[in-house]
Amino acid sequence: MIIVGFVLLGLLAIAIVYTILIYNRLVNLKHDTAKAWSNIDVLLKQRHDELPKLVETCKQFMRHEKDTLEAVMQARSSVFSARANHDLSALGNAETQLRQGLVHLFAVAEAYPDLKASASFRSLEARITSLENAIADRREFYNDCVNANNIRLEEFPDLFIARFFGFEPFDLLEYAEEETANVDLRELFRA
Repeated sequence: MIIVGFVLLGLLAIAIVYTILIYNRLVNLKHDTAKAWSNIDVLLKQRHDELPKLVETCKQFMRHEKDTLEAVMQARSSVFSARANHDLSALGNAETQLRQGLVHLFAVAEAYPDLKASASFRSLEARITSLENAIADRREFYNDCVNANNIRLEEFPDLFIARFFGFEPFDLLEYAEEETANVDLRELFRA
């Protein structure tokens, strides 16, 4: 009888340790995902701060491109709003608008040699391009963290512990279809 008690106690101890290990891994995944989002958020904020400088520099040279500049600033505002509300769906759509606006702005800037020669424009263009590349890298890392977290929440036996402790899946950061569609180069250079 004593041996059965020790066996049951041992099994209970193993189950408790296993539950703790699963719980700690779920917590780690949750915080990895939050950290990955924070990294994106920092880059979005930096780009948000750089865009008015770019638009102001362009205004000095591009007197006839008011619509292009306003579209970039409107998209910037949409990104900021979606970011502040943690609305990943709206953020994806706003990011697509902003990227398209920037591509159009940089294409239109080709028609203004004085603007392209401006040191401040070249510096801002390089900075924003660098931020765009960093955001793309961080977005991929964030989505990897989300995927790892969400898979773990659905795996057996983790799903029981996840449900018991209220762990929730995260949403992927996806951009609109226009972001992945082929670029119409004729349209870009028509401006």
